[in-house]
Amino acid sequence: MSTGLVRVTLAAGAIVAALSIGTAAAIAQSRVEAHVAAAKAAAGTDFSGVFNRICTEAVPPARAATPAAPRPAAQRPAGPPPRESWHADPVKVFDNLYFLGQTEYSVWAVTTSAGIILVDAIFDYSVDDEVSGGLRTLGLDPATIKYVVISHGHSDHSGGAKFLQDRYNAHVLLAAADWDLLDKSTQTKPKRDMVATDGQKLTLGDTTLTLYNTPGHTMGTLSTLIPVTDHGVKHVAAHWGGTAFNWMAGPAAYITPERPASFWFQTYSNSARRFKDITAKAGADVLISNHTIFDGSKTKIPALARRKPGDPNPYVIGKDGVQRYLTTVDECAQAGLANQR
Repeated sequence: MSTGLVRVTLAAGAIVAALSIGTAAAIAQSRVEAHVAAAKAAAGTDFSGVFNRICTEAVPPARAATPAAPRPAAQRPAGPPPRESWHADPVKVFDNLYFLGQTEYSVWAVTTSAGIILVDAIFDYSVDDEVSGGLRTLGLDPATIKYVVISHGHSDHSGGAKFLQDRYNAHVLLAAADWDLLDKSTQTKPKRDMVATDGQKLTLGDTTLTLYNTPGHTMGTLSTLIPVTDHGVKHVAAHWGGTAFNWMAGPAAYITPERPASFWFQTYSNSARRFKDITAKAGADVLISNHTIFDGSKTKIPALARRKPGDPNPYVIGKDGVQRYLTTVDECAQAGLANQR
């Protein structure tokens, strides 16, 4: 074979390889775009808060060729932030479900015939104000708190658990993986108490919550089904326990050779799909979260204040609404997974 022919053959091979790589990249990009589009369609205007947050985390915008110089980090004052920056008033949402959270973070109180079950505990600096004070404002006694279900071990949801454990002798529940997560942290934390298991029934008086391990946000994330009533009408609330894709912003706490980003996206997607099936079978028609931006509490709580007799409860979004929410988070996770390939 002549030298010229060899060069032509090699050049042709290089072109084919380049085209193959380009085609694969185009296919991968189309998959990413398809998942983002599916998430956006499922979210509609109802769940724009969760869509905008996590689909952007899954598929970060392209960076500028010449990034702007970083701004100096602002020095945060020592101690907790000022109360006016986080305080929110407590709200009765259903006959037996109350919002006790901050402006950005939620605590849900379930009242039963034998006491109170809390879902999450916000920060150590705000728990006394929002939970103890909030219950008293609503005419409820914080001394009747019996259980605190922690959705996952991050401090914005577990930081107040030690206070509730020490002050009211409440039992604290986390999944085993997130008890381990707390053990490794330096945050304020409760002493190890009850280990929540997948499918566990937590019964207090006349009310039973069902807990499910939905790993993704953390390995021990818990999502919960809560029976509620609205003027005596029965509903089922689904509490999605962990939402953001934290391994994208803080990979050091998540990414290992055994658990790359693709592992976390796939694990999250699997959990979302499983919980979607669980909520469908349970007939869940209410969706709540531990961040007010994710479940629409920022608009739904004011809507509750304007609610007139006979008006629908803004938190009752219907069975289809719950399914669309979980489709949204799943499709964003699938977009992130496709973007890794």
